[in-house]
Amino acid sequence: MGVSVERGKGSTDPPSRDLLRDVKTFRAWDVNQAWLLPPSVRELVPADDPAHLVRDLVRQDLDLSGILETYDEERGFPPYHPTMMTALLLYAYTQGVYSSRKMASACHRRVDFMAVTAMQKPDFRTISDFRKRHLEALGGLFQQVLRLCARAGLVKLGHVALDGTKVAANASKHKAMSYDRMKKTEKELAATVAEWFAKADAADDAEDREYGSDKRGDEMPDWVSDKQKRLEKIRAAKTELEAEAKRQLAVEAEKKAKDDDGPRRPPRGGKKRPKKNGEPHDKAQLNFTDGDSRVLKGTTGYVQGYNCQAAVDTTAQVIVAHSVSNAQNDVSELVPMVAQIRTHLRQTPTELSADAGYLSESNLAALTRRRIRGYIATGRLAHDGDKKRRRKLLGRRTLAMRTKLDRAGRRSRYRLRKHTVEPVFGQIKEDRGFRRFFLRGLRKVPHEWALLCTAHNVLKLIRRAA
Repeated sequence: MGVSVERGKGSTDPPSRDLLRDVKTFRAWDVNQAWLLPPSVRELVPADDPAHLVRDLVRQDLDLSGILETYDEERGFPPYHPTMMTALLLYAYTQGVYSSRKMASACHRRVDFMAVTAMQKPDFRTISDFRKRHLEALGGLFQQVLRLCARAGLVKLGHVALDGTKVAANASKHKAMSYDRMKKTEKELAATVAEWFAKADAADDAEDREYGSDKRGDEMPDWVSDKQKRLEKIRAAKTELEAEAKRQLAVEAEKKAKDDDGPRRPPRGGKKRPKKNGEPHDKAQLNFTDGDSRVLKGTTGYVQGYNCQAAVDTTAQVIVAHSVSNAQNDVSELVPMVAQIRTHLRQTPTELSADAGYLSESNLAALTRRRIRGYIATGRLAHDGDKKRRRKLLGRRTLAMRTKLDRAGRRSRYRLRKHTVEPVFGQIKEDRGFRRFFLRGLRKVPHEWALLCTAHNVLKLIRRAA
């Protein structure tokens, strides 16, 4: 029954029951009213809401056999349905929710998440464990979603733009240490720990004399353990840097032994070259939290993170290939990305554009062999006096590319790169707020990046369906 209220002019007191009379009718609001029949999850949000579309996409169009086949144990309490958990993760990523705790909270608070889970409420540990257990299979959904985009006409492969972006790792750059600092700290800690062990031995001898040799007194003092563990960690990191330096020297020797197809530009921003004796460069660093991450220079400064690659089709900004590395430079990523496009879609793009970070004679030759029209920036000649010297460093194909871009001017197809791939990184980082990986190491991070790229393509499908 509606209730109406009228108050006297100038009155500041709440209206009394005697003054209530029907003036305006309001809808009833009874928070204690029980529902005779529970609502359907399809009634929680509008029919065209992305929650329904993502849920139905996972249920009807994706092959989850790689996940479902791992559940072969008949005993035990029934787990949450893997299809529901997959839909929850994928929908959360499209909404910019990446933390398992925030996903669990959304299952309790947000009706769109309830529409995906059918009002089931997995806790954050269940969500986290599911993501870790099936991370590789979840990353593998990228190819299925990409082919759905191609079937929907969102991918033409007429022009593909390639670029990379630096994404922070799940580690602080303050937890990194250079090889030179490791050598000094190792000596300092080794001396400190040795002194402590000597003190511990002296304390044991004194206790033996005081309490007798049959009494236990051989435990290490608590104040030894922390620095001892730190010394062990530094020694392990130092060994890893030394092994990496030897691998790098072997790779460089192998490249030098091969016949080169022309002059190449000197590398920019690469790893610190190891010394001739195989010892790492003094400034080579390793992070104790995520040893695979590196300090990389990005557009806003230095970041402890990874170099994330994306190849984007210009038709609808759909990501057609992706990868993750810990290298500063992008030059080694072009050929693998083109091969990945071929694997996913069984054809290569007609055109490909990329910035100067991908320029090399070998990359230009690879595009020619694959009959791809390349548009790769060749950089700038900073000073007139350096032109002659710089041209000696540029190969035949690089000079031809420079001429090709200069002649086309503003009409060059290279102009498509800026409004094809760069907005995608803006959508992932700014619109959906992904600034830092939640997982660690090159064994896991690429799959998390694949899941992000899959969610991006799912949103493109949703907009097409709408």
